[in-house]
Amino acid sequence: MKEKLTKDFIINLSKNKKEPSWMLDFRLKSYEKFLELENPKFGPDLNFSFEDILYYKNNYEKNKNDWNEVDKEVKKSFNDLGVINAEQKYLDGVSNQFESEVIYHKKKTNKDIIFLSTDEALRKYPDLFKKYFNSLVKFYENKYTALNGAVWSGGTFIYIPKNTKLDRPLQSYFRIETESLGQFERTIIIVDDNSSLEYIEGCTAKSYSQNSLHAGVVEIFVGKNASMRYSTIQNWSTDVYNLVTKRAIVDNYGTMEWIDGNIGSKVTMKYPSCILKGDYAKGNSISVAYAKNGQNLDAGAKMIHIGKNTKSNIVSKSIAEKGGVANYRGTTKISRNAENSMAEIKCDTILLDDTSKSDTYPTNIVENRSGRISHEASISKIDEEQLIYLENLGLTEERAKELIVMGFISVFKKELPMEYAVELNRLIKD
Repeated sequence: MKEKLTKDFIINLSKNKKEPSWMLDFRLKSYEKFLELENPKFGPDLNFSFEDILYYKNNYEKNKNDWNEVDKEVKKSFNDLGVINAEQKYLDGVSNQFESEVIYHKKKTNKDIIFLSTDEALRKYPDLFKKYFNSLVKFYENKYTALNGAVWSGGTFIYIPKNTKLDRPLQSYFRIETESLGQFERTIIIVDDNSSLEYIEGCTAKSYSQNSLHAGVVEIFVGKNASMRYSTIQNWSTDVYNLVTKRAIVDNYGTMEWIDGNIGSKVTMKYPSCILKGDYAKGNSISVAYAKNGQNLDAGAKMIHIGKNTKSNIVSKSIAEKGGVANYRGTTKISRNAENSMAEIKCDTILLDDTSKSDTYPTNIVENRSGRISHEASISKIDEEQLIYLENLGLTEERAKELIVMGFISVFKKELPMEYAVELNRLIKD
């Protein structure tokens, strides 16, 4: 039986996690705000009941660093996904979250970094944690940041010290296997001055008749002359509502890149953001949304220029078939003091049939005379001549469409590590 979301539930959750009193106070403030706020007035309809969501589940011992000690059923789930094979081949560290808690975590690099589950970071580095937690994404911003603030569990905490560059990526993988579960991880990443990090995130869930909810929060801090790349391949099942807030703030000469793949979920509302605070800061977002029957993917990016001579680039690729809906929604703002700043937005959509839909909802603002924004958008159906040509070469219609789609998203695939590009190919074929 599901335990209802109440004040007592939150008190018990914080108590069981052995959290400091300030975190319990934060959770309770977030819960009160969650009760006050309404659902967003834009985007897809959110037709699920908060009463039906399971807000926390953990039946396993937490945070092993030896894969052989992980529960065998959990281990089988991740082995079937190929996650551990990836760790052995090309990662400097991996974190696997199953349901509401991180169940396996391992740092392979010898470099002096912090790479922990968020819960563990709160215990081991309380001052550093408190400095960054809730400082970039505030709990009161919307109903789902408030919900995350109230019931957050799991996620990843990374601190890359000054003048540190990792040779290989760090990875986190999130898995839901329980019907109607809500997953509410909190991820905090700090890349200090003159450092760099590549981080990869994977997400999957089993399919059920009841809806599940994923409402994560990500806060990223990119220091002076630092660089950060955050790559996501989301493959949630078609009963998951994926409502995520991701934001980065970038200092002088820093660079933030979002590489964002949205293949699964019933509904997605996700707009990775860059606040280009420092002079000469750069923000890039390359995303793909592929919507099929019963899916409504409302995705895009936000770029806020504050520093002088800042640059941003958004490339959004949307594909829809079998009645799916794939929309772009984004905001680009060049503020009054962001002199000589430039922004480019390019949104391309391909519809594979007559029943699918796509719309573009851009908000572009320039508040000074030296700033410049360029925006291109195109929506087209699959090229019939190209399709006929490929079929004449002996390909089936399905195989010909697949090749056209792969060519359409090539700009996205080339930004992924080889193993993830192969995985993306498989997901699209499926």
